[in-house]
Amino acid sequence: MYDYVKKQDKEVFEALEGEERRQAEGIELIPSENYVSRAVREANFSNLTNKYSEGYPGKRYYGGQTYTDIVENIARDRAKQLFDCKFANVQPHAGANANIGLYFALLEPGDTVLGMDLSHGGHLTHGHPVTYLTKIFRFVRYKMKNVDTGEIDYDEMREVAKKEKPKIVLAGYSAYPRELNYAKFVEIAREVGAYAVMDIAHIAGLIAGKAMKNPFDAGFDIMTTTTHKTLRGPRGGMILTRENEEVAKKIDKSIFPGLQGGPLMNTIAGKAVCFGEALSPKFKKYAVQILKNAKAMEEVFRKAEIRMLTGGTDSHLILADVFGSIGMPGKEAETLLDEVGITLNKNAIADDTRGPMDPSGIRFGPPAITTRGFKEKECARVAELMVEAMKNKDDKKKLGAIREEIRTLCKKFPIPDVFV
Repeated sequence: MYDYVKKQDKEVFEALEGEERRQAEGIELIPSENYVSRAVREANFSNLTNKYSEGYPGKRYYGGQTYTDIVENIARDRAKQLFDCKFANVQPHAGANANIGLYFALLEPGDTVLGMDLSHGGHLTHGHPVTYLTKIFRFVRYKMKNVDTGEIDYDEMREVAKKEKPKIVLAGYSAYPRELNYAKFVEIAREVGAYAVMDIAHIAGLIAGKAMKNPFDAGFDIMTTTTHKTLRGPRGGMILTRENEEVAKKIDKSIFPGLQGGPLMNTIAGKAVCFGEALSPKFKKYAVQILKNAKAMEEVFRKAEIRMLTGGTDSHLILADVFGSIGMPGKEAETLLDEVGITLNKNAIADDTRGPMDPSGIRFGPPAITTRGFKEKECARVAELMVEAMKNKDDKKKLGAIREEIRTLCKKFPIPDVFV
């Protein structure tokens, strides 16, 4: 696969080969990562990488756009079909770009956004102080009422909205395991004259596969998303508008020329292929299986008496308090599990007393191993191996045996090339 790189650049080739081996021999549990099909990979490294295509189909700044227009229109049409909306912008290079582009489309400097607090599961681009966005817009936050059940404090959210008058009421998360009450968000947004926006980056594939509810059905105005994660496409972003053409035009102008230059047409081709895969009946089965597998892992952690934030999961991810449960900081757990071939990420828990680079929790989920064909039995065993490794961190023989079992399991379930 890397024949030309091998001939031309040995150092890069060795790194690519090493990563190929790492992915093949290890269990990937980072909820925001997945595998793409061979078809998506081929589209993503296609000759469209050679082409500049500033503008939109039919309205480009350069000539020679016959096939770029075809590819982008395919991607847009499939996205609209997947998520049941009238408008789609598939040009954002990433989920962060999608969120930033949306803010600049709908807000003036100093306007207010009401979003989930990062410490309770939100995302950096939802208004964390370390981002430059907070120098331009005002962000106010809502939290969970009960971190053991995941219940959002909708009464407090309503009061904050009435007081702060946000232009956007923002739902969505990066480390919140429960499904939201979408009707409540829309109700509050309508009360204060705000746009109801949902960042579905983590659960886009679950929505596309009909395994979780579509926020547009509850009346959300706009959704932003990544195109990887559970959607199983190339790394990129997208903005979906339910029905308001004026808003969709503002979003298009905000992305280009407002924020980005030429779109990555090779990545848009990969998006088009992935959206086509997501429209297949097989993808719906995949999305449902993710939820079943997550529940199987949840049950193992419950039996092991390891505390899970919100008490468990309704989606593809689990957030566990390993420091509070077994005295192991999240960073140590991440490193230890990586050594036995299980990749996940350290993660802060709600109101964590530890720092963000060495938090109390770990975040993990089964989207990628579900792609490999793991079912409930295998996912439960992976969770058991995680618990065994963390509780026997000083037993080198035990850890070695776990590493070998992981390799054997991965050989049994190789990364597939074809998804449909």
